[in-house]
Amino acid sequence: MTALALDIGGTKMTAALVGEDGRPQNPVTVPTPESGVWAVCAALLRDVAEGHTVECIGVACSGPVNLETGSVAPINIDEWKNGFGLGEHIAAVLPDAEIRLAMDGSAAALGEYRFGAAVGVPDVLSLVVSTGIGGGLVLGGRIVAGASGNAGHIGHIVVPGSTTPCACGGIGCVETVSSGPSAVRWAREQGWPGSTGVELAADAAAGEPRAITALQRAGVALGQAIASAVALTDVRMVVIGGGFAQAGPPLWDPIHESIALHARLTFLDGLHVVPAALGGMGTLSGAAALTT
Repeated sequence: MTALALDIGGTKMTAALVGEDGRPQNPVTVPTPESGVWAVCAALLRDVAEGHTVECIGVACSGPVNLETGSVAPINIDEWKNGFGLGEHIAAVLPDAEIRLAMDGSAAALGEYRFGAAVGVPDVLSLVVSTGIGGGLVLGGRIVAGASGNAGHIGHIVVPGSTTPCACGGIGCVETVSSGPSAVRWAREQGWPGSTGVELAADAAAGEPRAITALQRAGVALGQAIASAVALTDVRMVVIGGGFAQAGPPLWDPIHESIALHARLTFLDGLHVVPAALGGMGTLSGAAALTT
């Protein structure tokens, strides 16, 4: 059965029809606007659904989400951060379709488990390291949603030494150190002249000291958060995706070193930490898998 999958994030929204093999067909991506978010999202849904009979829709959205009400309150979409009835709005556009909603990190975890790097591994922690840091858990081959649908949201684990206020309202979340914009902000405070995560990664690869240190800080904090999470959940694999995760060895080497330093319990000896296999489409694949 083909599903319509929708991935809503703070910078972009993507939709596609996805077959049983998990492969999105001709995905369409549009920027997430500062205002009029739903109008753009609705137009995207209509565009992808046109000419097709859509029986089910899998939706992945930045968190927090509320699976009981079908509402979302993403901290990276200002217009919706106080709550938006996403499920009911989608139902008004495609009233004959069954709708399944998940936090984007949960959908990414499910996608990697069903079709990507974690196939055959029933206990998986997934991270999406990008403009924010999302996460999701698959335990025993099933998404762990938690009471509201936000289990596995690793971006808001507090890491040692960080006192930076987070957009969630807390202080010292790993997202304030290790997301792309956070690493860029810190590097600029040290005098680095660039402005994007892509530039930061390129400069680090070229040996620029401030860029190297920014990625090292990000990687160490990610490793600390992962060590805490895997001790709690007893997973066998951690899959890391997202745009900023493409920064290469200057980010990944400190991640591995930090995990090795902190994750010392014997039951974690077989832990594998690997890049996501599905790239930017993993969340769509996982969103579609919600419907099967």
